Amino acid sequence: MNPAEYSRLFELEDHYWWFVARRRLALGLIQKFAPEAKTALDLGCGAGAMLAELANRYDATGLDVSEQSKKLCESRGLRNVVLADGADMPFEDNKFDVVVTLDTIEHIDDDALTVNQILRVLNPGGVVIANVPAFRWLWGPHDIALHHKRRYTKTEFNSLFIQAGFEVELVSYSVFWLFPIVVLRRMLERFSRGEAKVRMPVVGKWFNRALIRLMDLEGRGLVRHGWPWGSSVVIVAKKPA
Repeated sequence: MNPAEYSRLFELEDHYWWFVARRRLALGLIQKFAPEAKTALDLGCGAGAMLAELANRYDATGLDVSEQSKKLCESRGLRNVVLADGADMPFEDNKFDVVVTLDTIEHIDDDALTVNQILRVLNPGGVVIANVPAFRWLWGPHDIALHHKRRYTKTEFNSLFIQAGFEVELVSYSVFWLFPIVVLRRMLERFSRGEAKVRMPVVGKWFNRALIRLMDLEGRGLVRHGWPWGSSVVIVAKKPA
């Protein structure tokens, strides 16, 4: 990720609808699929908002490759942050009950090795909650600015975990209702000039709250029946007991 994006992430992720909704979905999935969890790893902890939520509930550890990420987490009072690559995690086997990795696997060169590492550090019966950007045809300046390596279909992401030895509990697209707007923005971004950067549309407070509520409703549908398309792929997978 471009260094400037970490600072921008820190400014936005506590309140901006996309980040709030993503965290709320992840926490809800933990409650549903790993209600007895006590230890958690935030793989790709970024500016620390998800790690802070986990630390309020679990014995939580963060991992990121960026020194800037560690400093931002420390500014939140989060000290348990490890600098390492997700494909080479410096943890013993069977350490965590839950691994949360939000919009991270697409950044790592060897995604298969990373998923195998997640399997290794999870306790038997432990759960991983992960999401990644969907569909190669949505590739654009947003992905370049964030140093993405790839985007995934639901089938591709599901296969990545199955091949590693996980039991997949849930896999679905997300950002379903807003998907047409996302597609339109991505198409328009292809005509933009200058340095590639992430563009987060400015929304008013009331609209931001409305979008969070909309995404909460979508999350309930995601758990019940899944969604056939969306700009992200979400997976919940379990390490065999």
